[in-house]
Amino acid sequence: MTPQRYLLAQAYNNAWANHRLLKACRQLSAAELHAERTSFFPSIIHTLNHILTVDWLYISALEGHCLGPAAFEPDIPFPVFADLEREQRAEDRRLIDHCRQMDREALAVQVEIPRRTYVQVESADRVLLHLFQHQIHHRGQVHAMLAGTSVAPPQLDEFFPGEPASEALRKQDFAELGFTEAMIWS
Repeated sequence: MTPQRYLLAQAYNNAWANHRLLKACRQLSAAELHAERTSFFPSIIHTLNHILTVDWLYISALEGHCLGPAAFEPDIPFPVFADLEREQRAEDRRLIDHCRQMDREALAVQVEIPRRTYVQVESADRVLLHLFQHQIHHRGQVHAMLAGTSVAPPQLDEFFPGEPASEALRKQDFAELGFTEAMIWS
C-alpha cells in the first residue's frame, strides 16, 4: 500500500468513525449533550466541537491557508448538535477530497501552522498522521462519556476488516455516507 493510499484509507475510516459516533450522539437530548462530564473537555458537545475546530486548523493548513488560532474562536462554534453534525460531515468530506488528490510530492510539502507564540512547520504527511491521532483520542473521550448516558457507545475500533461479515456490518453506514469498498481500496 502506498503512503497516499494509506492516508486516504485513514481519511475514510475517520469519516466512518465520526459517522458512527455522531449517529449515537444524535440520539441524546440537548441536556445530555451539554451535561458536565469528566474528561479533558467538560461535555460531549464541547469535545465534539473541539474535534471539528482542530479539523478546521489542520485541513486549512494542508490546503495552504491555515486559520491559526482563529480556528478555536469561539470555543464552541456549534452548540446545536444538528449544526455541528452538518459541519463535521463537511470537514470529513473535505479531508477525504484532500487526501484523494495528494501525491508523493504533496505529502512532503512543508505545512505552516501558526500557533499563538510560534509557527509550527511539519510535512503534510506528519500533519495528517497527527490529525488522525487527534481524532481517535477525542472520539475515545466522547465514547467514554457516552457510557454515562442513555445511549450505548458505538463500535469504533474497526479498520475496515476485509472479511464479508465485516463488510456486511458497515453496509448501512456506507450507504448513509455514500461510500463503497471500491472507493477506499481501488
